[in-house]
Amino acid sequence: MENKTALLIIDMQKGSFTPRTPRFDMDGVVKRINEMATLFRTLHFPVFCIQHNGTGTGEFEKNSTEWENLDELILEPTDILVDKYANDVFYKSNLQSELNELSINELFITGCATDFCVESTIQSALTKDYSITVVADGHTTAARPHLEAEKVIEHYNWVWQNMLPTDGKVEVKKLEQIKRDIMIRSNPS
Repeated sequence: MENKTALLIIDMQKGSFTPRTPRFDMDGVVKRINEMATLFRTLHFPVFCIQHNGTGTGEFEKNSTEWENLDELILEPTDILVDKYANDVFYKSNLQSELNELSINELFITGCATDFCVESTIQSALTKDYSITVVADGHTTAARPHLEAEKVIEHYNWVWQNMLPTDGKVEVKKLEQIKRDIMIRSNPS
């Protein structure tokens, strides 16, 4: 079966990037996500921008400042916006139906936070038999009580790279390798 590919950008929202919650390499991660999204749009692959919607919880209320995406994140009108309601993007959202409608079977995953919403979404997508590529330098988190952010990211990249696949697969690659792979795949000689 031909791979039909989409990019997921998870929770790159103002409320997750505050002085109280500094994220590792925020500027670099945003730059790489923007680069990845530009590549996907150029190749006419869908870009999904996922925002946590905490309506009724007092945090990340839809249309509030903390719910908004980072100003540095470049979005286009063709991007597909998805509200999420739990760590797992698939939980009670319209993501699965949107992916099915487009016959997507391969996901490239980026965003925040590595150890919460990114991790939960990868686990969920794996059990749904998607082929997954985690952008190794395209996700971020904050320091945790017993581990610095950089080590959390390094740990999860290792975990995902070593997971047992289902009918799909999990790969962890840096942006530059992904760009080379996609260009080769898109322009076979």
